[in-house]
Amino acid sequence: MLSLLASDAVAQSGANSVNPATPQLKTVQKPKIKKPKPLRTELSGGLRLNTDGWSIFVDKGWVRSEERYSDLFYNVRLLQVEFTEKKHPQEIKRTNTLGAYTEDKPRPFIYGKINNFYALKIGYGGRKMLAGKPEPTNISLHWVYVGGLSIGFQKPYYIDAYVVQDQNGTIVQETIKYTDSTKQPFLTKSQIIGSAGFSKGIGEVKIIPGIHAKTGLHFDFAATKHGKVAIETGVGFEYYTSKVELMANKEGKPMFVNVYASIQFGKRW
Repeated sequence: MLSLLASDAVAQSGANSVNPATPQLKTVQKPKIKKPKPLRTELSGGLRLNTDGWSIFVDKGWVRSEERYSDLFYNVRLLQVEFTEKKHPQEIKRTNTLGAYTEDKPRPFIYGKINNFYALKIGYGGRKMLAGKPEPTNISLHWVYVGGLSIGFQKPYYIDAYVVQDQNGTIVQETIKYTDSTKQPFLTKSQIIGSAGFSKGIGEVKIIPGIHAKTGLHFDFAATKHGKVAIETGVGFEYYTSKVELMANKEGKPMFVNVYASIQFGKRW
């Protein structure tokens, strides 16, 4: 009886023992592949040339969706800050070399200009991809739209001119802006010396609030997903609460419509 129990124990022990000659199968865990962090934000700036002036601007963008095109900025919310100067088509910079009272070195001026006009614009909108990609090196085409508030700054334009002071014909040099009393020397080319400089008139700036909107086509040339290189072209609209006066003998207007082209550079992360 004891011999049978002993033999069973030996057999069981042999069955549970590991034969060192037998190869063992090991469980291999595959390393987790860490996906790159999706791009969600864009920051860029650039220069815009308008048919009625120029602008510099900064764009901040956020991806709106988790679609498979999110890294290509398929649908983006935009916050735009822009500073612009308005110019009249008849603005021509010149120097006076013909008048009897001109200096040896006359200073450049814009004949007939009565005000400088600048605007700070803050807008919100979007940009939606229409075609292009999916490879980052390909060009993509987007529709862009922005609208918001404008704060206009109208500054008097001063010139230095020779002015007849009294009935005796005494002539003195004065720094003048366009008014009813200075209209004659302001618009007489032979009496103009030149511009009085940008700083003259800053303390007389008039603030004119307004609104603006624009829409256009945006072409993205960025070679990588983290870069931003683009050109844009479209149509802009601005409306102010009072007329903007730019030139003498030209009626001011509160509304501007222009065609623009811009270039911008930036990054995405």
